[in-house]
Amino acid sequence: MAHLVDIGSVKAGQGQPPFLIAGPCVIESEQLVMETAGRIAEITKSLGIPYIFKSSFDKANRTSIKSFRGPGIEQGMAILKNVRHHVGCPVLTDVHTEEQATEAGKVVDVLQIPAFLCRQTDLLIAAANTGKVVNVKKGQFLSPIEMGNAVKKVEECGSRRILLTERGSSFGYNNLVVDMRSFPILRSFGYPVVFDATHSVQLPGGGGTKSSGQREFVEPLACAAAGAGVDGFFMEVHPNPDEALSDGPNMVPLHQLKSLLERVLRICDATKPRP
Repeated sequence: MAHLVDIGSVKAGQGQPPFLIAGPCVIESEQLVMETAGRIAEITKSLGIPYIFKSSFDKANRTSIKSFRGPGIEQGMAILKNVRHHVGCPVLTDVHTEEQATEAGKVVDVLQIPAFLCRQTDLLIAAANTGKVVNVKKGQFLSPIEMGNAVKKVEECGSRRILLTERGSSFGYNNLVVDMRSFPILRSFGYPVVFDATHSVQLPGGGGTKSSGQREFVEPLACAAAGAGVDGFFMEVHPNPDEALSDGPNMVPLHQLKSLLERVLRICDATKPRP
């Protein structure tokens, strides 16, 4: 059975318009977050795309101990609360511990389980117990069929508010590939499927003390996922990715977002089932 998932004003699932999860990788400043969220909201409204803002208050899995991690949960939640109130869109952030899940669940609409942590039972349970939508990112080390175990952990808590996100699979050192078979396999669990178009072009650890990336491949992969049939898209977006404090090489420049979404939407429209 295919479940529709309500995320604030957004309805996610088969038969619904494709939605977008987007924002800077990490909260660098309140000004950057508010300006970027506002501009993406304008773009998505003009295209008729339901929008969920995303940014992280803490990046706990940075390559180097010296890398910028974010402002922390107290300041981060205050900023995300302002986005939710002033921009008027649902908000997503990732959590790494049960305590973070509980606190973030008081503010945001979607709790995201990072790919590296998708097997962490206690974290999945804590996120599910908040009653908020839980977006589980498929581990780079998992086959898509194995994500059924993560789904069952959330379902055992009585939650049917689940999203499943594909973000590529490890392929040798410092490289990821996207297996398009993953989308129908993930959809078979009955929940909306999201394609993370920017982390899928990441080169993990490829920069030595940081990850690198190939943002030039975001558009062709997003178009391929649109053709394969996904319910939503995840894209990290920044006004100036080359100066971003995290994930710059794989983020979409803000000024390129609208044209990218226009192309993706045309493919979604061409491939949706006809009566």
